[in-house]
Amino acid sequence: MGQEKSMFAENAAEKLRRHGEEAYGRKEYSINERIRCFVGFGHSNCTVIEGETSLILIDALDSGERARRLKEKLEQETGKTVETIIYTHGHPDHRGGAGAFQDTVKEIIAFAPKRVQLKYTERLNKVLGERTRRQFGYALTEEECITQGIGIREGHAVGDGVYEFLPPTTVYTEEKVERTIDGVRLELKAAVGETDDQIFVWLPDDQVLCCGDNYYGCWPNLYAIRGSQYRDIAAWTDSLKEIMAYPAKALLPGHTRPILGQEKIQEVLGNFCGAIESVLLQTLDCMNQGMTESETAEAVKLPEEYLGLPYLGEFYGTIDWSVRAIYHGYLGWFDGNPTNLNRLPDCVMAEEILDLAGEEAVYARAEERYGEGNYQMTVQLCDLILQAGGRKEKEAQKLKGKSLMKLAERITSANGRHYYIDCAKELLK
Repeated sequence: MGQEKSMFAENAAEKLRRHGEEAYGRKEYSINERIRCFVGFGHSNCTVIEGETSLILIDALDSGERARRLKEKLEQETGKTVETIIYTHGHPDHRGGAGAFQDTVKEIIAFAPKRVQLKYTERLNKVLGERTRRQFGYALTEEECITQGIGIREGHAVGDGVYEFLPPTTVYTEEKVERTIDGVRLELKAAVGETDDQIFVWLPDDQVLCCGDNYYGCWPNLYAIRGSQYRDIAAWTDSLKEIMAYPAKALLPGHTRPILGQEKIQEVLGNFCGAIESVLLQTLDCMNQGMTESETAEAVKLPEEYLGLPYLGEFYGTIDWSVRAIYHGYLGWFDGNPTNLNRLPDCVMAEEILDLAGEEAVYARAEERYGEGNYQMTVQLCDLILQAGGRKEKEAQKLKGKSLMKLAERITSANGRHYYIDCAKELLK
């Protein structure tokens, strides 16, 4: 039997709660006399640069209501208004507050994605919407959710405003653009990573770099369980190395606290990049040896030098999910075993196993495993009954729901916790 995965811990909920408080506590960071980073004012961060006559925003918080409060604060303190917004990427939590500035903003800058979204993706809106709700815990209570993993809960999930998007007015397709906006010199650089339209912003006169979501202080979503196209992890590590090539004295992420000091930035980003690259290369090596997806996920581990580093904690993505995404991203669904070329439907295989072992015996074993605290085995045994539509279907549904709740208590990933709880509540209705 495989060992328990690194994303599980006895005190997982407390670890997740502590991570949220430490990483996303509401605070204004004054980087210098003209640059401030606002953490915890929304789900994502907002960086404000004071120009000669106006303000420049890098990202705009996640809801109109939250952005309006920031707008009022900035205008009172500076006597200036926001005339420029730069999107580090297109995720809604970085653009949702832009509408609050529609009366003053003159230019909104973004980069075009380096790879277009698959055609007809909109035909998946229903299932993607449902899985997104589950991943982020939008329907959960504060106690159930704890944190969204890389920030406080989004405004629309807690009655604190809704998305108010404004489209970009300037969209670049270049690799790098240099601009001077209201006396502020900026370099905008495409940096594929968590998204294909990701950029970072370098302020040479201040030696400040805003890196968007290519770093956010915990194990990243190299794969998002809500569903997404393969994220090019090799390109992501290349982008991190590019960021490290700049002599930044302050690194301002799209989520979590700034990193201050050139030596500290190099240390943290070096470890972050090194850990991701290690998982990628280990996975490819296992695949090249003919190992299956499950065997590969069991085999890949973080090297010892990265263990215990707080900014590599599995509070958002997980190593296991990353490995599985890499496996499918490079080789697709077929693992090389000819048995899997034309597998029987799950329901047919489940019926065969139940006929062989007996449904009562399988359910009794599931209850036994639940009593032993082996909740993963419990849910998989319950799935045999549910897939076959057996007589014990209702009992198996309830037992699976109870087991998912137990798994939620033990997983450090906010995404995994939310998904377990949301699905468990449906089963336990």
